Amino acid sequence: QVQLVESGGGLVQAGGSLRLSCAASGFTLDSYSIGWFRQAPGKEREGVSCLSSSDGSTDYVDSVKGRFTISRDNAKNTVFLQMNSLKPEDTAVYYCATLFARRCNGMLTHMGRVVDYWGQGTQVTVSS
Repeated sequence: QVQLVESGGGLVQAGGSLRLSCAASGFTLDSYSIGWFRQAPGKEREGVSCLSSSDGSTDYVDSVKGRFTISRDNAKNTVFLQMNSLKPEDTAVYYCATLFARRCNGMLTHMGRVVDYWGQGTQVTVSS
């Protein structure tokens, strides 16, 4: 059974850090590009970051550049999103997804169109 499971969300004060994990089962993650999305209450889903399967390149939405880092651990079949210097505006449900694009750079605004599988999401709440 193909499954993506996110974990690592929680409540943190502004300026704090969280590391989200996206663990895959039923398939091998390293053959996929991976995207992280978030959706805040009353807002549209937003592509936050992606990691390309073709060359390992990464991309970030401007609002998280320099604060978030996407990475992959093939041995654990897991992708991570390290989030530092968190701000209240980062509060959202975060989702990981596999993408059927081998290179995802420049695709963040329409990354939702190339999703294969979605995780169930994990809540991140940043208090001021």
